[in-house]
Amino acid sequence: HEEKLLSSKSRELIAPKITPRAQAGIGFGGQSKNQNPKAWLAVEQAKVLKKEGVIRIDQVMSGHVADELREQILQQQVVAQTRTEDDPSTSRTYYGVENRRKNRCDLQLSLLQGGYAADNGGQVDEDEPHAVAEALQELLGTNGSLRMLYENLVTLQGEFYEFAALVTEPGSQRQTVHPDLPFNEVAPLYVVFIALQDVNFPMGPTSFLLRTHTKQKNEKFNIQSEKDQLLRKADTRFSTLKKGDAVVFDARILHCGNANEPADGSTRVLFNFSFRNPQVTGDLGYPGSIRPGYCGALTLGGIQEALDLYGAGDKNPFASYSDGLIQT
Repeated sequence: HEEKLLSSKSRELIAPKITPRAQAGIGFGGQSKNQNPKAWLAVEQAKVLKKEGVIRIDQVMSGHVADELREQILQQQVVAQTRTEDDPSTSRTYYGVENRRKNRCDLQLSLLQGGYAADNGGQVDEDEPHAVAEALQELLGTNGSLRMLYENLVTLQGEFYEFAALVTEPGSQRQTVHPDLPFNEVAPLYVVFIALQDVNFPMGPTSFLLRTHTKQKNEKFNIQSEKDQLLRKADTRFSTLKKGDAVVFDARILHCGNANEPADGSTRVLFNFSFRNPQVTGDLGYPGSIRPGYCGALTLGGIQEALDLYGAGDKNPFASYSDGLIQT
């Protein structure tokens, strides 16, 4: 029913064309009007995100880094499946919010070199590639493609709230339309999905209902007699992506993952993390997918400091945060 209501107006989500303005000259008091182009771009991207509830940003991650991270994630998915089949009580160690849906999971990641192999003090070759650190360096490091946008949205004090990979397989069913968390007047959480391979429509891209992150739209969505009309009139965009492309969204926006088709679909892997807005305190009503030992342990500033160490030659820069597991 929902799918029929949305499909008539559904279009592809396109990255906005943001053209840099010429900002040369000397301003009041002798200060240059020149602005860091990346800082200016982040401000403009944040404006689009706050207006629409979501923004597509192309090529935030290089192809070879996406390939390496995807390979590691799929290897770790096999490890997680084997370990949880042997001991179902360990499920929460590996899986987050989406751990009981058929052909769909949120695989909670480790920040350590070697990933799950380093769990509980496991030994890892010091020359082992660190796919997670490489990816985060491209995204949030000194010249990271998303660094300044997230600084603009949540400041350096923004809590690292989710850290996972969303994996869907052919046969994964379509989600119902939903926001990720209960409505709050201030945006509590900004989430990113990064495609680690091309995502076509049969693979079940996420659809976003533009400008539904407002109080008015949230109230209509929660009134059954008005919900259908809201969905029918919604400006819906599906996020088919190229490898390395991203969508960043306000967690209040209405969205849903589409079905990964049994015949024409294929494995879809999205790198997923989020940062919490420090202006919003208390329980968000949404736990997020992250290993429990990382909850409340890192901020955007802390991530950046660790990535500075990585850039300086530290091969395991998140070692002080351990594997994210809580020993009992």
